[in-house]
Amino acid sequence: MSKPLLSVPPQRTPELGPDTLIACESLVRIYQTGSVEVQALQGLDLVVDRGEMIAVVGASGSGKSTLLSILAGIDAPTAGRARVDRWNLLAMSRADRVHYRRHTVGFVRQQTASNLVPYLTARQMVDLPMTAARTPARDRRARAAELLDALGVADCGDRRPAQLSGGEQMRVAIAVALANQPRVLFADEPTGELDAATSAEVFQALRHVNRQFGVTVVVVTHDPEVSGQVERTVAIRDGRTSSEVLRRTATGADGGTHVIAEEYAVMDRAGRVQVPRDYREALALTRRVRLALEADRVEIRPDVGGDA
Repeated sequence: MSKPLLSVPPQRTPELGPDTLIACESLVRIYQTGSVEVQALQGLDLVVDRGEMIAVVGASGSGKSTLLSILAGIDAPTAGRARVDRWNLLAMSRADRVHYRRHTVGFVRQQTASNLVPYLTARQMVDLPMTAARTPARDRRARAAELLDALGVADCGDRRPAQLSGGEQMRVAIAVALANQPRVLFADEPTGELDAATSAEVFQALRHVNRQFGVTVVVVTHDPEVSGQVERTVAIRDGRTSSEVLRRTATGADGGTHVIAEEYAVMDRAGRVQVPRDYREALALTRRVRLALEADRVEIRPDVGGDA
């Protein structure tokens, strides 16, 4: 059976336009451990529009969690360009970073113990970031009640983390992350410690707040069941965006609906495209390849006659 055609979508310049919330261009993050230099991100490009809910996937060590930490203001990039809303992430002062993390972004970690304070109730935990932001008490009470209700944990307001199930803890953590009405919510493996049924509930909660509050949601996940439920999944490989899967709902002749998923290669501004491993292995593509420009396509062929 022939391999399916892998398309290349129209290039999107990573600039902040009217619908663009996140724009990364040639993003680099290098860690120095003793004499060892690790390049976690190697020229990554990414654009996310306002109101989108996307999944970011990749193998362990691909750079997806590093990307999320940078976008959340927890880590700082080494080089490149990265903007979220009005903020240039490479040119923020310490005070800017505090304001950014307090008002522009919300962050949910995989380990629920890292999201919650063990001696506070759910209502108190949602109240805490608003207190730090000096929100009036009346507004804090109304916002906490609204979020706990929206996430289906209104009856958990007076309970502490030890009195909550894993799914309830994660939904309370999402409410805490949304307390100060951020523009974007980042969730790093939010279903990684949960069973399948509870994972589905948590993901539905993320989808619900995306729609109800209009908050942009970026989820890092290894779970194909989760990544398969968003309209766009971005794959990262070796510190760069390598491909995207776009999903749309189509109506058949019988009136029934079904989801069509199309995979695209991602081309950066220098014209580089990551060819998936199974494509390379199928045609024995190695260091050097031949390109042929046709009327409506570019063909990539192995360099049969040359040195590999």
